[in-house]
Amino acid sequence: MHSVIESATGVRDRRRAETTRTLVSLARRATAASGLTGFTVEELCDEAGISRRTFFNYFASKEDAVLGFALHHDTTEIDEFFVAMRPKTAPGELSANLVSDYAALTEARWTSFEFDHTDAAELMAAAEREPRLVTHMIDRHRADEVKDFALVARREGLPADDPRVVAAVQIVGHLARIAVPASLDPDSPTTFAAALDRQIAAAHALFSSQTPNDTESTR
Repeated sequence: MHSVIESATGVRDRRRAETTRTLVSLARRATAASGLTGFTVEELCDEAGISRRTFFNYFASKEDAVLGFALHHDTTEIDEFFVAMRPKTAPGELSANLVSDYAALTEARWTSFEFDHTDAAELMAAAEREPRLVTHMIDRHRADEVKDFALVARREGLPADDPRVVAAVQIVGHLARIAVPASLDPDSPTTFAAALDRQIAAAHALFSSQTPNDTESTR
């Protein structure tokens, strides 16, 4: 019975993933062709062979469909694994593996999106036709960043506005944004994880080579 349930769940998950990718691709191509106002959700649903109700079980809006922000995309399991990976560390101190663990979490999240060269080309074409998608993406990024301040703070037992928490999230996040185009470069094929790891290593080498600024001596 357990294997039957697992099999049924696997089929549902695959079907849901296929429907998600179909809707995202259709939404991106429609936006690139005529902008967000140039098509309706109903037209998108007709082309995908689903109902309007089903669409809103997958996405909250046309913008989210174009950007690939599915309602069912849940990273709770890997987020909690990230929290659990913290080694025993004195109160008030950062764990020594925070940056590497947060980078690994970022890599796992990116992998779960299954974003490839075709996705990148379709999204770029849609954003060129509809610049307000960039604003929507920035707003989503800011909201996700605030959530990660809270996630890292919970793991480390620190306030969410602790400068070290903010720095960890923002620095790794910035390096991840550099790694994305590098991982999609057809002339230099590499994985997102490898590209991000290189950026993390470069940042570590840079900061460790610098003399800490003694604020007391400069006053």
